Amino acid sequence: MAKKYWLLKSEPSSYSIDDLKRDGKTDWTGVRNYQARNTMRDSMQKGDLAFYYHSSTEETGIAGTCEIASDAIPDKTAWDSKGHYFDPKSSPANPIWFCREVKFKQKFKEPILLSDLRNIKGLEKMVLLQKGSRLSVQPVAEKEWGIIMKKIVSSQ
Repeated sequence: MAKKYWLLKSEPSSYSIDDLKRDGKTDWTGVRNYQARNTMRDSMQKGDLAFYYHSSTEETGIAGTCEIASDAIPDKTAWDSKGHYFDPKSSPANPIWFCREVKFKQKFKEPILLSDLRNIKGLEKMVLLQKGSRLSVQPVAEKEWGIIMKKIVSSQ
């Protein structure tokens, strides 16, 4: 199957690219949107690549890259009754929410800011740049991935 590309959003105050670099890998838990869950569960494949996007911060943007390192697995945070992502309808016998393990690939010297992405030719149709696009897990076209990675190489 052909490699696919994604964008994963995380608030750096919650879990940043530096945290992933330190840990090496982590389960991408806490996704509580059905469309994003379905993407992770059904469309992502082990070996796919993803941009690591810092959201809900003063300067939002792509901070680095990671690799999808596992098949879809039940998101155990849904079962923690004291946790922020608890869902009483989900159980080990009938999981509703799924996650993927991701592993660190690269931290960019400087993030590519959302404002800069809007000005890069060829990214006009990128899901991230569409009005109302708020999903924490988004597809990235192979062409878009190539344009952004070329920009990183030329700026580093």
